[in-house]
Amino acid sequence: MAIELTRVEEFALITLNRPDALNALSMSLIGDLSRCFDEVAKSDARALIITGAGPKAFCAGADIKELQGRGLMAQKRGGELGQATFAKLDTFPIPSVAVINGYAFGGGMELALACTFRLATKNAKMGTPEIKLGLIPGYGGTQRLPRVVGEARALEMVMTGRTVDAEEALRIGLVSRVVEGDAVAAGIAFAREFSGYSLPVLSFARDAVKRAGETPLNEGLKIETDLGTLAFQTEDSKEGMAAFAEKRKPAFKDK
Repeated sequence: MAIELTRVEEFALITLNRPDALNALSMSLIGDLSRCFDEVAKSDARALIITGAGPKAFCAGADIKELQGRGLMAQKRGGELGQATFAKLDTFPIPSVAVINGYAFGGGMELALACTFRLATKNAKMGTPEIKLGLIPGYGGTQRLPRVVGEARALEMVMTGRTVDAEEALRIGLVSRVVEGDAVAAGIAFAREFSGYSLPVLSFARDAVKRAGETPLNEGLKIETDLGTLAFQTEDSKEGMAAFAEKRKPAFKDK
């Protein structure tokens, strides 16, 4: 199968499985990915980890052969499908972690950008090379990349199409960490750093931080207050504060 959805303990794992095509994104695969996201969202998984099969690529981007000869309306619909699929991660009920093992170009880079967190193996190579084909990123890259690395760096990457390696990606904030060893194991180890906390409160925290790049400071502070008040009303906040006072580990119930 082009996409494998499995479970590793409390974590959902999506593996892009077209290693012979460097895990390129066909339209069929994007549709399957959308359905996988929906299935994971309904599950009791505490985080989603996404990676690519094989040692060479996370995802090398769109299937270029499929793009050739496509009509204008078909191209527009394709872009809208990719955007809508990746946008599901913006409001996903659990955090998502892209483990970039090898190439992440074009649509692959855009998939990683849509995730809550990005990790890179030492052999990772990332970029938005669409300009070299007479195109621009079409699955959200022009919007999410500047929010992650800033406008100047995003413009450079998009308009030159140049590739960044794992160390540069870490330096510019494109990834959170550079990891070694098995990509899935690295993703699970990272996810365990937050998966034991309250899922509703994790969602509030994620939403508050994301809104910082989209709203003026005074509005963002109001959003923080509102979300903080909601967090305070949860049973998990009462448990967390009680556990602190009693010097024990909290037992969160996602309520």
